[in-house]
Order: sequence, then C-alpha cells, then structure tokens
Amino acid sequence: MRPFPRVVLTEAEVQDAVQRALAEDLGPGDVTTRAVVPAATRARARLVARQPVVVAGLAFAVAAFRCLSSRVRIEPEVEDGARVRPGDTLLRVSGPAQALLTAERDGLELSPTALRRRHADRALRGGGGGTRAQILDTRKTTPGWRRFEKYAVACGGGRNHRLGLHDLVLLKDNHLAALAGQRPDPVTAAVRRARRACPGLPIEVEADTLTQVRQAVAAGADLILLDNMSPARLREAVALVGGRAGTEASGGVNLGTVRAIAETGVDYISVGALTHSAPAVDLALDFETARRHRAPRRT
Repeated sequence: MRPFPRVVLTEAEVQDAVQRALAEDLGPGDVTTRAVVPAATRARARLVARQPVVVAGLAFAVAAFRCLSSRVRIEPEVEDGARVRPGDTLLRVSGPAQALLTAERDGLELSPTALRRRHADRALRGGGGGTRAQILDTRKTTPGWRRFEKYAVACGGGRNHRLGLHDLVLLKDNHLAALAGQRPDPVTAAVRRARRACPGLPIEVEADTLTQVRQAVAAGADLILLDNMSPARLREAVALVGGRAGTEASGGVNLGTVRAIAETGVDYISVGALTHSAPAVDLALDFETARRHRAPRRT
C-alpha cells in the first residue's frame, strides 16, 4: 500500500485563508485602534508561547501581519514542528502599531492540533517501551479548514489519513449495508467493485466483526479498520490478519485508552479528537514600548 498522503500548504491558500479571516474580523475597520493609536506610531512585539506546544501554522501569523502593512518587519525564531516551552518566542514583529494591533488576534490563531497529538504520543510511548502503532487523524475537521488542521497533525508527528473522499476507498458499514444480499458477501462484493472502479487506489474495509475481518483479508483489502473493538477483540483481529493487510483501530480512542489499544499490535490508531476537539493554545503578543515617529525639525 502506498504511504498516506501528507498535507503541504501552499502560499496561495495561506494568503486566502488569512484574507478571509481578516475580512471577517475587520468589517468596516478596527474602530478601537483607529480611535486611540496615531497612524505614525510604531511598535515592536513578540509572539510568545504561554504553555508547551508544538508549533504549527507560523505562516498564518506572518501573513496576517504582512497583509495589513508592507512596512511590518517579521523575524521568525522557530519553524513549524518545533517544540517550544512557556516563555519561548515564536517570532518578533515591528512596524506600524495600528497594523500590529489589528492583526493581533488572527496572528495568534495558530492551529493547536499538534499539542493534543503530542499528548497522545506520550500516552502511546509511555509505560514500558514503545509500540509500532502510529497515530492517524480523521475527516472530522472544521469545514473549510481541513487541510490546515491536518497540516498541524503532521507538524506534531502524526500521520494524515485520507484528505477527502477522493484519495482512498473506505468501505464503511453503511456501504456494506447498502449491498446486503450481494454474493458471496457484501465485503467481498464491495472490494471487487472498488478494485475494478478505482485501480491503483488503496482499499480499506471497516469491520465490526471477526467474520468481516476474514472476508476483508480474503478479498485482498489493503487496510482493515477495526471499529469499536475491545483490546481483547483487537488482538484476535490482528492475529487473524497476520500481516496480510494493515490494521487500524478506531472508536473509543482517548488519552486513557490509546496505550492499551497500541499494545494489541495494530498498525494505526485513528483519533478524531486530534482535530474535532483540539484545545485552544495559550499564545500572547507581548508589546514593547511603542514610539511615535516625528517629522524632522526645519531649520
């Protein structure tokens, strides 16, 4: 089976997302900043982490500040994927104070997804040695922001599962239910049809029972999604597959259960919470003393 795809963001999509976010936030304009901060005022500031975090999406902060003024100077201190501690500086900005203040909120909205993945990794590796299981994300993402959230997962060391409905055939329970009565069985019929219709694409089958696991292996599925199985049942399924297909555990996965699931021998563990329940990250834009430019005196 080919490797799972990894999201690589383009400058164009970052710029588009930032412009849409700023337009939503600004409306007719930043009335507070315009009312109290003179246009000639310049400032310096640091984007600072207030908690341990894996950096993801620094380009969004850079684009947000630059979008409002070409005179903003930005000095990144870290790169995406870096692990930072409380008090560490992610980047430094200087320039017109109005631009820095207006872009502050959108500049701080770096994706926090990588943080949760790091916690999942600690649970996965802890307790007496590592396992071969790898963490996968899912399609449970914010509409319109999937690529960005999956990018953050990759920055945190996780792997991206399918990016959409187009890059992997995933035969789920409802697909199989729609083929009830097909011979020799719905799983085999579905895999055969998918193989003919989508040559070259990997095929994954969702299995709720060991019978479906056997059918998926016999039909030549590349991956088998073991859905909502107990650790004991997962062990049975992994033994039944015997390396003839990849195995993915899904359902009921959290920081408290991921280690036990990994110890069953599955190849992958999909965690929807990586994206659908990513916690907010505490970042701050700390301003230094601002100054107002004065015109030189005439002599």
